[in-house]
Amino acid sequence: MSVLRKGGASPRGSAAKVVHAAASPYGSRRLVIETDGDVTAAYLKDARDSVVGATWVANHRKAPRDLDQSRLDAGRPPLLPESHLRDPAGRKALDTESLEVVWFEEGDGVAVLEAGDPLFVIPGWSDMGRGIPGYARDATRQSPFAFPLDEEIEDFGPRIESAREHWKRCRADDSWAEFQQSVLGHLLQWLGPSGHYWHDVGRQLASGRAGVAPTVGVSERPAKDGREFTVLSTVGMSRQRMPTVELYEDDVAPYGRIELAVASTLPSQKAGSIFPWLAQYPWRSVTWFAPGDVVKWYHEARTFPLGSGESSWEGVLLLDDPNRLTGPEAPALTGLTLNGDAVRWLWLVPITGEEHRYAKSEGSDALVRRLAQQGRSWVIS
Repeated sequence: MSVLRKGGASPRGSAAKVVHAAASPYGSRRLVIETDGDVTAAYLKDARDSVVGATWVANHRKAPRDLDQSRLDAGRPPLLPESHLRDPAGRKALDTESLEVVWFEEGDGVAVLEAGDPLFVIPGWSDMGRGIPGYARDATRQSPFAFPLDEEIEDFGPRIESAREHWKRCRADDSWAEFQQSVLGHLLQWLGPSGHYWHDVGRQLASGRAGVAPTVGVSERPAKDGREFTVLSTVGMSRQRMPTVELYEDDVAPYGRIELAVASTLPSQKAGSIFPWLAQYPWRSVTWFAPGDVVKWYHEARTFPLGSGESSWEGVLLLDDPNRLTGPEAPALTGLTLNGDAVRWLWLVPITGEEHRYAKSEGSDALVRRLAQQGRSWVIS
């Protein structure tokens, strides 16, 4: 912690050892539980091994009357003082065999249960740089090192159970097929019969690693009578909520689940090559896609999937209402829900580097107005 610890280094002069470690199903966060025999602390690390969240977990010897400054000066997690503890005498070492790690559905937070009871939680809003730790069962008063878990258990308890159920569903043999058919049926209702289907496109940017969640396919809905363009839609992003939405929206339900779509007259394989980049992006980068967001292409402009070799496209604009731009009437794609959350489709519109900078400076609404005035179509050709 800076306060527990920031960064990736081990505490100075510490004999701390890792007693348990676990990676999130998305591979973007890693939980590390360490002890030096006197104190156990837990750290949530990002893909660069930097600490993004942390909490004191337990004292293992009699608590001092006041905060042990010498341990902090040595870069070690402190013994919490007796005034902050459920049991000032200290508790026995953790039995790692009794621990259960439960990642939140979004992948940005984690809970650890001991013999079935919540021991600590490091939520997505834990931020050691701002002095916001995780929540520990044995803490009774707030400090920069741990908040009392009991004070928030009414919120965390149901969330932990919901997360357990989510991962249980994901592991069930028929779970993916049921989800997939619900989305494909919805697309059939609004867009007509399917063409090609590409499975697990996000793996192309996950170094080919099997099992890196989420699984996302792409469904093609070819042009038909009354529609001169093809629609390509992801299938799988909405199966899990996106990370960090709760940091920006009081009500996560309207924003947490999305699928992406692109309307195009380009060959489908070319247009669809945009999706490996974006399919796992929110969970890989621990962020979310909101209506109006602009996303910068990570490579050279000439390699951008939706352009030609001379294209100046360098990113995409995400629109929940593409009718704000020029073009034919867009299909609504509304009405699909999952676990009580509405699934929102965001349409991809390629933008230049200058347009990306303009949106960042003036806001996406200003960019949409400018594109509309220029006659930019939401259908890519």
